[in-house]
Amino acid sequence: MRDPGTPGVSVVICAYTEDRWEDVLAAVASVRAQSRPALETLLVVDHNRDLLDRLGKEYKETDDVRVLANAGPRGLSAGRNTGIAASRGDVVAFLDDDAVAERDWLKHFAEAYDDPRVMAVGGRTEPVWASGRRPDWFPEEFDWVVGCTYRGLPRGRVRVRNVLGGNASFRREAFDAAGGFATGIGRDGNKRPLGGEETELCIRLSRARPDAVLLIDDRAVIHHRVPEVRERFRYFRTRTYAEGLSKALVARSVGAEKGLESERRYTTRVLPAGVARGLRDALLARPGGAGRAGAIVAGVLAAAGGYVVGSVRARRGGVTFSVVGTGAGGGRD
Repeated sequence: MRDPGTPGVSVVICAYTEDRWEDVLAAVASVRAQSRPALETLLVVDHNRDLLDRLGKEYKETDDVRVLANAGPRGLSAGRNTGIAASRGDVVAFLDDDAVAERDWLKHFAEAYDDPRVMAVGGRTEPVWASGRRPDWFPEEFDWVVGCTYRGLPRGRVRVRNVLGGNASFRREAFDAAGGFATGIGRDGNKRPLGGEETELCIRLSRARPDAVLLIDDRAVIHHRVPEVRERFRYFRTRTYAEGLSKALVARSVGAEKGLESERRYTTRVLPAGVARGLRDALLARPGGAGRAGAIVAGVLAAAGGYVVGSVRARRGGVTFSVVGTGAGGGRD
């Protein structure tokens, strides 16, 4: 039985394909091996009956793992909302289905919630490249393209505008105040790698609770697998364009001032410094310097193009999204 003074943490892992079978098992195993045990692990399967049945059989005899079907429309946001509604913890943490958490991951999350103002805590996500090493041309400033912590984020335990969804936790009260993840913004099973749903939620939360504190603690580490296809420039370009589309939706939801607040600093300070480093490395004949500088410029242009297209579509009513309640709290101890 847990100490009543410490928050119980439910971990939600959303899965959608049998192609990641071994990754999902590894993710669950890393949660079950935590130094500070989770209250439960919820595996939410996104409209894949075969995977749902297979995982149900795998964890049939495991009391601390529950397998659920996504109760909403196809997509990551609805899957997370399903997990939130079914969870019993005072804190709900999210882990990607192709990532593994270090042993003290939940310990560092839970410690931050000693401060009652803290509504969300994120961690650091390190890439595990399928090829065994970072591609020479791939700039660290764009590690968000592969779902990882990027150069330019603050270090240590610090306040932030938003946490990153694949390695994050929220106090249950956050969902009571702001609702769940918006559907229609993030990934929904199609081929375009959209994102931004956690940014929109965090901004909405800060508006609902102006006193809320959102943190990143870079001691809460997970290791995220990067498949070979995502090491290619074609994916880089597609993902940055999709991010621009997503940011347009976020700006539509919460306003451009808040929706692009962090991005302005990133594009005016972090990225120019990255280009300068790349050019310097090129002059010093270091591998990949020119490629990294070029990739930063290409990524900015692709994201800007996506933002323009997304903004036009939003004004014309060509895209929709919605925020729903999660029913959080119904299954608590």
